[in-house]
Amino acid sequence: MVAQASQLGQKGAWYQKWLVHRKLRPESFAGRIENHHSGKKSYDIHEDLLKCDAVSRLMSANRNCLLPIAYAEGCPTHPSYPAAHAGTAGACATILKAFFNEDFVIPNPVQTNLDGSALEPWQGESLTLGNEINKLASNISLGRDAGGVHYRTDGSQGMLIGEDLAISMLRDYSRTYNEQFDGFMLTKFDGKKVKVVKGEVVSV
Repeated sequence: MVAQASQLGQKGAWYQKWLVHRKLRPESFAGRIENHHSGKKSYDIHEDLLKCDAVSRLMSANRNCLLPIAYAEGCPTHPSYPAAHAGTAGACATILKAFFNEDFVIPNPVQTNLDGSALEPWQGESLTLGNEINKLASNISLGRDAGGVHYRTDGSQGMLIGEDLAISMLRDYSRTYNEQFDGFMLTKFDGKKVKVVKGEVVSV
């Protein structure tokens, strides 16, 4: 079911990318800022953006407004919003939370020491399975922001698209059980608990 949700998350993201939003990638937008700033083209870009600290720092460091990114080949050639990684992560995380006890406390967690050379006992609040699944989905969704190929909203909203699609899949499956089935329970990314049973999604 996780693999099926993954595919739904991808399809949902690609539908939104091509048939709804077609949002410009950060690299391409920075190129427009550079062309506008240099006078080669004129775009309707708000003055606050043209005068912001990020543009000033780029000009000081590189003598242009182009966005340095982590990938030598540049951004992917498909639209930015929503991030397909995020759609997949949101969908898969939702399925996992529906099947496993989100409140399970992970026993004996560890963390790295200050220089990363060894592991030591975790020194924070208890780590629950549900929160760790959410953390994993968030890291997958937002990790490419640091590479310069996505905006934050591409990831955060992409996760919600994946979540919605996975819940709709669970809703469909909940109608197919011959045996007594109490339904799927899960906590959404916004913290609200829902139960999916007999084709319905109800708040708990």
